[in-house]
Amino acid sequence: MSVVKYEILEHDGGWAYRVDGTYSETFPSHDAAARAAAIAAREQEQPGTTTGIQYEDEQGQWHAEVSSGDDRPEAEVED
Repeated sequence: MSVVKYEILEHDGGWAYRVDGTYSETFPSHDAAARAAAIAAREQEQPGTTTGIQYEDEQGQWHAEVSSGDDRPEAEVED
């Protein structure tokens, strides 16, 4: 199982969480950013619906596969 890490960082005059290089909106405090990250992490782990997906790989080839709705990563918040 993969792990998604949410990091709490100072950002843009406040605090934000970062996941895989992408920042959230800015929050006024560390605690507010940590609470938002915890909510996002819980949502990340929730199962969804099994569905067909299509995507293009780095070589420009298209692929079609079934994405299992219960194949969710583990999510962690790091202070």
